[in-house]
Amino acid sequence: MVTYAELDGAAARTARRLAALGVEEGDLVATTLPPEHAFCELLHALPRLGAVLVPLNTRLTAAERALQVEDSGARLVVDEPPHGPEADVPLREQVDEDAVQTVVYTSGTTGRGKRVELTFGNHAASAIASAWNLGVAPDDRWLCPLPLFHVGGLAILLRSAIYATTAVIHERFEPGAVREALESGEVTLVSLVATMLRRLRQAGLREAPALRAALIGGGPAPRELIEWAIATGLPVLQTYGMTETASQIVTASPRESAAHAGSAGRPLPGVDLQIAGDGEILVRGPMVARSALDGDGWLHTRDRGHLDGDGLLHVEGRIDDTVVTGGENVAVAEVEDALLSHPSVADAAVAGLPDPEWGEIVAAWVVLATHASDAELMAHCRARLAGFKVPKEFVRVRELPRNEAGKVLRARLRH
Repeated sequence: MVTYAELDGAAARTARRLAALGVEEGDLVATTLPPEHAFCELLHALPRLGAVLVPLNTRLTAAERALQVEDSGARLVVDEPPHGPEADVPLREQVDEDAVQTVVYTSGTTGRGKRVELTFGNHAASAIASAWNLGVAPDDRWLCPLPLFHVGGLAILLRSAIYATTAVIHERFEPGAVREALESGEVTLVSLVATMLRRLRQAGLREAPALRAALIGGGPAPRELIEWAIATGLPVLQTYGMTETASQIVTASPRESAAHAGSAGRPLPGVDLQIAGDGEILVRGPMVARSALDGDGWLHTRDRGHLDGDGLLHVEGRIDDTVVTGGENVAVAEVEDALLSHPSVADAAVAGLPDPEWGEIVAAWVVLATHASDAELMAHCRARLAGFKVPKEFVRVRELPRNEAGKVLRARLRH
């Protein structure tokens, strides 16, 4: 347990050590630190220098991570807690809400992930909107088994600091450890993706006596899973958000969740939402990154959905060719490029297949010029892609269905 007073002192020391390494106002500092105290200290140290945090996805290969570092323009990459001398520099006590606090990368709808600049104001607006929906209790303990390089995990640290409540950070999702934390009454709030909830079910989760809310994000959760959670007494709230919105932007309320199990809920306070003519979800509000807004002033999410008669949002999936597996977005084009670099692959197409564990799995349809086993193709992809992007199923075909323009007709792949 670390108190905020202790965190304050540690963050000040970290800031002075970074200053001794040359970090100045406006610099971007990337990190691969695990979700431990040192990450929290870095998160709160950088604003004191007017610098910006860039949390790197630690699941990427070294080559993929290097691309993020280059793209971000980070002056320094922190792989270990900073040590050494401390510079005698003045530290900031206030921040400009319009200044960039973090640069977070999306999980890859365009292949390499998209850079998103989130300001202090974006993060604060997100925390305030969440508090309006869920309330804040002085003894709240928010469990985070999500990666801190994704905005869903990072937001838990930031909103807990804003609320002056406790964040309980797990280094990784371990079903047994999360089950124990819930059943023991250790935590009052938790954020999960549907795959995690399913694994807790498999682990035999029976109750969570102190839990006020379990936010379920990362894509629509199967209705049967939500119904099991409700029957078990878990206060599950489906939520919808993205990196560009500093986490949740639509969340079910505690009183409506059980009655509307298939819905992500209503827009949070300050959020404007509308459905475009093609079914695309458009949003805007103070938590939305300015750089993510289109020329019409809206964030075009590339997600398809509809509002029901009660004004509740139902998310139907991606408009773009993206597979959402276990809460991670996988761009099919990136996986296809990796497959096509194999000498035996003459043609390839990638799409998602429904899966009870992951929501979707990445599947590949390949035209082979010479023999290659599934294991060979998987190894080839694994050397070039993060593990969650590697196809779990291969289908060999003589040719791929394409239209007159040469584009793959992905709907036909699944039939």
